[in-house]
Amino acid sequence: MLTIGVEEEYLLIDPVTGVPVSRASRVVQAAARRSALTEGEVQREVSQAQLEVATPVCRSLDEVGGHLLRLRLSLGEAAEACGCRLAAVGSAPFVDRLAVPVTPTPRYLRMRRQAPALTDEQLINGMHVHVGVRDPDDRVTVLNALRPWLPVLTALAANSPMWRGRDTGFASWRTIVFDRWPVAGLPPRFTDAADYDHRSGELVRTGLIGDTGQLYWQARLSQHYPTVEVRAMDVQLHVDEAVLLAGLVRALAARALEGAGPASDRPPEFLRATAWYAARHGAVGTLHDPLSNRMLPAREVTAGLLAHLAGPLRESGDRARVARLIEQLHRGGNGAVRQRRELRHHGRRGLIRAVVDQTAGV
Repeated sequence: MLTIGVEEEYLLIDPVTGVPVSRASRVVQAAARRSALTEGEVQREVSQAQLEVATPVCRSLDEVGGHLLRLRLSLGEAAEACGCRLAAVGSAPFVDRLAVPVTPTPRYLRMRRQAPALTDEQLINGMHVHVGVRDPDDRVTVLNALRPWLPVLTALAANSPMWRGRDTGFASWRTIVFDRWPVAGLPPRFTDAADYDHRSGELVRTGLIGDTGQLYWQARLSQHYPTVEVRAMDVQLHVDEAVLLAGLVRALAARALEGAGPASDRPPEFLRATAWYAARHGAVGTLHDPLSNRMLPAREVTAGLLAHLAGPLRESGDRARVARLIEQLHRGGNGAVRQRRELRHHGRRGLIRAVVDQTAGV
């Protein structure tokens, strides 16, 4: 059974206005005093209004969900003690200034000098799933096989329709913002681990990027662990949605190691178009189906995905749970759909309240 770990990025917001507040340091200190968080479970992010958590290595979806709920509750209580709230949104819905101060680490300050406007607009939050794969060449096999599925994951996970007080028209605006960095978007196809190391290393050696942490592909090989890191997803409003995506990513990796899946060598311009379409429309309407290479209703695409992953999901014992959570997503809508619904029916305050409640598991 492949191991999994999840990282989530959150925004700290004012409880009344919903704008980002620069209190990450205070919240981390408060969390350390109030709860039994272990070293490395909480990290600072680019802006002083963001935090990131990382689960331990997990072997079941129950573990993933339990750790994420624990981490969210601990940080949520600490945030409330510091006069703000924790928000699992893919982009900042509201802002009251052009930029939030950068976390003053050498790396983030260097990023701010190199790309001021891009760094200022990094008020976006993702969910990263690490799948443990021991052999380096097998990791590249998984990475290649994931390429046509990354837009599907983006669509299901879309949770960033709002940006600077307005609806962008996109389900995942975070995907569009993040795609402007030099090495971003869908990863290219690699021959093997040596090819990956050479090509990514060349970007660093020539000085085009500062380090391999700036390989902002939607999936990449982790620089610290023997894992494939899938980064295509917005952070999820509710823990159950994060659990669903973690289960799908692990099953896709297991299926890739069996040597089965759709063609992963489609032209770059084709895959880029599917990624843009997924970010624009999310899981509403039609979606590109990697298995048939056709545009199909999103429900049909996920039905085909479940059939494709039947073996790995059965082996892990996750099939019933994943099928139930996918049906729940289609019925109630993903984060983008629910954010828009709340804003339309209950206004700005209603959206803020719903985001905070769902982040905490309510």
